[in-house]
Amino acid sequence: MTAVKTVKKRKKKVKRNIKRGQAHIQANYNNTMVTITDQNGNVVAWSSAGACGFKGPKKATPYAAGVIVRKVAEKLNDTGMQEIDVFVKGVGSGRESAIRALHANGLQVMSIKDVTPIPHNGCRPPKVRRV
Repeated sequence: MTAVKTVKKRKKKVKRNIKRGQAHIQANYNNTMVTITDQNGNVVAWSSAGACGFKGPKKATPYAAGVIVRKVAEKLNDTGMQEIDVFVKGVGSGRESAIRALHANGLQVMSIKDVTPIPHNGCRPPKVRRV
């Protein structure tokens, strides 16, 4: 008897035409991450400083943020995205430069919103150390 192999065909990637999207920038002291989504929150493109080849403290620099956005903008070329709403989270140094790089790479920034979580009362402190 001969065994018959069935080959599964992969679905072709559907190129979506998205006019307006959202950019989520997470900038902390250790890294900077940029995620581009459509209006429903489905991820279209993303990149981070580590994925772009930066290591150590260089990942949180403004230059790294610019390189990250350039890489994401290349991924967005085939989607046709033109307008973008920006949501910034975190306290890192790549916040502003990432927004400027979005505008410089041909995306029209419609709004900027800071969504950094702010603790109302914070965590419970550790109990007092007794020696």
